[in-house]
Amino acid sequence: MAFMQTNGFTVTGSQADRTLLRVSGAVADIERTFHLNMLLYPHPSELRTFYAPDVEPSLDLEVPVLGISGLNNTILPTPGGHSGTPLDQSAGVSPGAGSGPGGAFWGNDYRAAYAPGVTLTGAGQAIGLLELDGYYTNDIAAYERSAGLPNVPIRRVLLDGASGTPDSESDWVGEVSLDMEMAISMAPGLSELIVYEAPNCCYYWVDILKQMQQDNAAKQLSCSWLFDYDDPNAEPIYKEFAMQGQSFLQCSGDYLAFYNGVSQWTDDTNVTLVGGTMLTVTGQGGPWASERAWNNGDGTHGSGGGISSSYMGGFSIPSWQEGISMATNGGSTTERNVPDVAMVAYDGWVIWNNGSAGWWWGTSIAAPLWAGFTALVNQQAAAHGQLPVGFLNPAVYAIGKGPWYASCFHDITNGNNTNTHSSGLFEAVAGYDLCTGWGTPTGSNLINVLSLAVPITMEVSQTSGQVTVRWNAIPGQRYQLQYSTNLEGGNWQTLASLTATNSPVTQTDSSHTNALRFYRAVLTP
Repeated sequence: MAFMQTNGFTVTGSQADRTLLRVSGAVADIERTFHLNMLLYPHPSELRTFYAPDVEPSLDLEVPVLGISGLNNTILPTPGGHSGTPLDQSAGVSPGAGSGPGGAFWGNDYRAAYAPGVTLTGAGQAIGLLELDGYYTNDIAAYERSAGLPNVPIRRVLLDGASGTPDSESDWVGEVSLDMEMAISMAPGLSELIVYEAPNCCYYWVDILKQMQQDNAAKQLSCSWLFDYDDPNAEPIYKEFAMQGQSFLQCSGDYLAFYNGVSQWTDDTNVTLVGGTMLTVTGQGGPWASERAWNNGDGTHGSGGGISSSYMGGFSIPSWQEGISMATNGGSTTERNVPDVAMVAYDGWVIWNNGSAGWWWGTSIAAPLWAGFTALVNQQAAAHGQLPVGFLNPAVYAIGKGPWYASCFHDITNGNNTNTHSSGLFEAVAGYDLCTGWGTPTGSNLINVLSLAVPITMEVSQTSGQVTVRWNAIPGQRYQLQYSTNLEGGNWQTLASLTATNSPVTQTDSSHTNALRFYRAVLTP
């Protein structure tokens, strides 16, 4: 902080854990401090100019810096949702029998399909949404009223100069309304829906991530914006989400199979990627009948999926994804595969942009629905004295590989996300695939398994220099509590060995210093 101030910068924001610093400064100070020249360029595909440095930034600073963001606005995040004519209507097929206008899905339709007979509503839970535009409160109220839903308390968190006033881009404000309305549809009893808003530029989405982590007010978080770039400052935040029991759901994108690898934002190993399906129910507003991988058939839109690519800054296959047969799904046994799960991606009815209404489609629908479903899981976990499920993937993959799979997930085995650039990639097959992951929830069976300590979920907190670690455990089972100082894991040291007598288990780490530590609990014989 002192270094930046000495070089003429103004500190505009910092975090309590001192891991992220936001500054502003004159161009001359930026060029001198970071050893570069800031230039303007005509954008090759958009009617605007963008700024960017002529070389990679560097600093005359002995303290290691993980990453420097905000020196260019070459690529802006885009919303994952799309409005227009329902895909199935344009193909001459009647909609899947939603109870909304024109057969679109809305309101309780999603609960009827994915949580039939479940009385949980998300009571006592909060959902946090990452948004890069504002919304109109009257749109949300109109949706709740029209779909027969209660008025969920909504709180805005405005960052980096955001005003809350929607931009002129209707798709941007539509994305925000869509996310809010889907989350409320699946979890209409939420104690709070927290909408984190920042302007759509300058890597402000990382500030939202950090604020979500610092607040720790919502245990289920959702993002339906698509990013064509990564930021090294984001990766530690995802790990912090996992450590404090927050589930982060990200839409997998709407551009079918990724044939040249997946961008880092959509394959991070601490994020749950949500693909999309085409849902059919038994009757108007009725229960689940069938699903297939979402693909509109003309090579333009469908469920995003693919393999992490090392040349794009990708990830090796995580431990929880190992042991899956990739013989028929086209996946990789050495690199991260996405998505992890799925939900319906079309056609949803949305009210947005100060009174507009109509069909929307995209994995933008699926991600906030999964956040809502996770709120149901955590409501039940809390009722049984358990911790929040936290990072979902270890649990989801344990279920997928175990005896509970058939009763917990609808296994999507029809359809594909092939496009004109990726012939043969990828098919929906039995078990895990790169169109829909493990599939979609069956309802109470998945809620029961996820909320009852299968597998381990953990929460880490620090007070007065002492770290407290709590995790859901199976009484009678033996555990080792381990820690690592390596951001990527590895070199795990045993802190304690114990036999659980109840759940959750609580242990303290009084040897903790100011150095960053990562914890895990491991079942032992």
